[in-house]
Amino acid sequence: MSAKAIIERAIDQGKGILRLAPAWVPRSFCIPGRRIKLHPDDYYALGAERGGIDERWFASTTPADNGPLTSPDEGLSPVVFEHAGRVERALLRDAVAELKGGLIGERLWKRYGAWPMYSKFFDNQGPLPHHVHHADRFAALVGKMGKPEAYYFPPQVNNHGGDFPFTFFGLEPGTTREQLRECLLSFDRGDNRITDLSRAYRLRPGTGWDVPPGVLHAPGSLCTYEPQAASDVFAMYQSVINNRQVVPRELLWKDTPADRVGDVERLLEVLDWEKNVDPDFVAHRFMAPRPAAPGDGFSENWICWRSAAFSAKELTVQPGRSVTVRDAAAYGLIGLQGHGRLGAWPIESPALIRFGQLTHDEYFVGEATARAGVKIVNESASDPLVMLKHFGPENPDLPA
Repeated sequence: MSAKAIIERAIDQGKGILRLAPAWVPRSFCIPGRRIKLHPDDYYALGAERGGIDERWFASTTPADNGPLTSPDEGLSPVVFEHAGRVERALLRDAVAELKGGLIGERLWKRYGAWPMYSKFFDNQGPLPHHVHHADRFAALVGKMGKPEAYYFPPQVNNHGGDFPFTFFGLEPGTTREQLRECLLSFDRGDNRITDLSRAYRLRPGTGWDVPPGVLHAPGSLCTYEPQAASDVFAMYQSVINNRQVVPRELLWKDTPADRVGDVERLLEVLDWEKNVDPDFVAHRFMAPRPAAPGDGFSENWICWRSAAFSAKELTVQPGRSVTVRDAAAYGLIGLQGHGRLGAWPIESPALIRFGQLTHDEYFVGEATARAGVKIVNESASDPLVMLKHFGPENPDLPA
């Protein structure tokens, strides 16, 4: 069956809601935290050389950038059409290209010609290196988009905090460019001690942070839900993590134009200095949940609300309730807790997933269907049905 036929049948089968299969992503420089429900035997399903699987990407039309061993469809969300015992797959990227504004809305299609965001679970046992994502003007020089992102720490996937549940953000107010330049020049001499110039914040489940491009950050070891722009652009500025894990030099210069590799001034240019040394960083970047419109039998909170590039909600339907929830924009979603019905589909949060196994926990809701309203039924007598919903840029429902 052609991709076009699969997409047409899949959108009809779901009455405007596409069923998605898990998109697992390994990272060679990470150690899995084992909280994303993947079977214990499968965290190295792609081989030790590829590294452990510590990410699952949601509603992704963005290929992962994992070096020369990256598979062609890595990071891309598959659309599933299952009928009469047969399973057919296409890519969400192809579904967007085929259905255009009929899926993501005319507003986004006319402006971007693509689905311009994705979300993920990032699940690492330890912290990541202090690193930066480039703004559009820098990313464009290597043919990519810039990458703002945000964090939310769902309680359902944080049964333990990992090795270091603290994140370094930005630079200590008063830090000079010369101090940072010295750290970057020392990258190849061992631990360049860049986090001496930063400040760590304790991470708390049920809260989150906004991370604009150009801001240094060393994500801590909570399992993190991360809405972000549709890009995998970054550069690692820290050379050694936890006094034991060495960061390859090529990651310092990742996404640097070839004619600027080796030029430390380029690394400094990429940074948004004002945001990095902001003395009111918490007031400007921390996100506690904010109530959305109340409903009978359900509640919704805005969990990512500071960025115009994306937004996210947490939806909870109470046990035994049937509700209709309306949104002004298309969205992807991941089920976190409970089971029931989502429009034409079953929805359930599995306890354990084998690599390659299909699930009924992830969907993409087209804009027309979202506006008309999605009927959600919690079929449990005791367990809340909880899901996270990720939206594209300039969500009309997002309060100013």
